[in-house]
Amino acid sequence: MKKGDIRRAFTYLESGAVLLVTTNDGKKDNVMTISWQMVMDFVPHIAITTGAWNESFETILKTKECCICIPTFDMIEKVVGIGTVHGSDCDKFKRFSLRRAKAAKVKAPLITDCIAAIECKLEDYIEPHGILVFRGIQLWENRGKDERRVFHANGDGTFFADGEFRNLREEMQQWVPEGSERL
Repeated sequence: MKKGDIRRAFTYLESGAVLLVTTNDGKKDNVMTISWQMVMDFVPHIAITTGAWNESFETILKTKECCICIPTFDMIEKVVGIGTVHGSDCDKFKRFSLRRAKAAKVKAPLITDCIAAIECKLEDYIEPHGILVFRGIQLWENRGKDERRVFHANGDGTFFADGEFRNLREEMQQWVPEGSERL
């Protein structure tokens, strides 16, 4: 191994799925792209890191809710585009031809183009680090979607899609909660 530039270290860790986070401020729906996220437990609790540079941030703090939508690889150009414009400058749903549906438990919309969406309530905000901790309260799945691969950011403007899957459920059985099988 050779020493590397510490500024590049995060690119080896950032590779969680790229997400779309929807909000509604009482007047308007908005959506932001986020790649800094982690699932914290099986409940699920989900954390994202963001701040005031994202217009949806203040809406989340005010409404204490959002939908976390999981886009697939066929949506990569839209998802990157969403992350490069502000909701105050355009209607992102219209500009990027996103189909939405009413959620059951929050005001933020579901994006029906995605493979899944999770209605969430904000449980904690860790201000020094910009960490928002959500509790997932309703899962929506798009089982009819042909494209199943989610994609990941490398943090340097490049992305990769899920590839080969290996089923090791038998070996992991005692640690996998019943009913959590996705494929």
